[in-house]
Amino acid sequence: MKLYEKTLKSESKFEGRVIHVRLDDVELENGETAKREIVDHPGGVCIAALTENNELLFVRQFRYPYKEIVLELPAGKLEKGQTPLENGKRELLEETGAVGREYVTLGQVYPSPGYCGEIIHLYFCRVDHFEAQQLDSDEFLNVERIPLEKAVEMVLANEVPDSKTQIAVLKTAALLRRFGNDR
Repeated sequence: MKLYEKTLKSESKFEGRVIHVRLDDVELENGETAKREIVDHPGGVCIAALTENNELLFVRQFRYPYKEIVLELPAGKLEKGQTPLENGKRELLEETGAVGREYVTLGQVYPSPGYCGEIIHLYFCRVDHFEAQQLDSDEFLNVERIPLEKAVEMVLANEVPDSKTQIAVLKTAALLRRFGNDR
């Protein structure tokens, strides 16, 4: 099986500030055609920043699509002209005031591969020091420090619904178990 779908036609349906929505006609491997609704997204980055006391920095913020306050690791969308790591360092400073060191990639996540092309880049770092937060004018959040082991327990107890946060917390814990806490 080839498993590949060939794009026959692509029609833009919405061009937003962050996302672009399109409707594609595709040819399947059996020669039949199908429609695909696609959300193009610039991608994102998420940082698991660990303090000297083995606490992860989290943010609580209102997430409009869910109409609730969500606990998540610092994250944001990718800006053009910067690498994912540069974007991550910027988001960490903006949201928490933290400056990290010893950044390690935790890989990438495809949050909704059935319809969205977003890729989220995950990183782990140690917190080096703190400076002033630099929140965007439309950004309101609270910063929290949660011990790593408690964060793992919260993920496993379904107290953290955000997928990028779940993955980054669990990968951070696994990384530190594998390589020791001096990583």
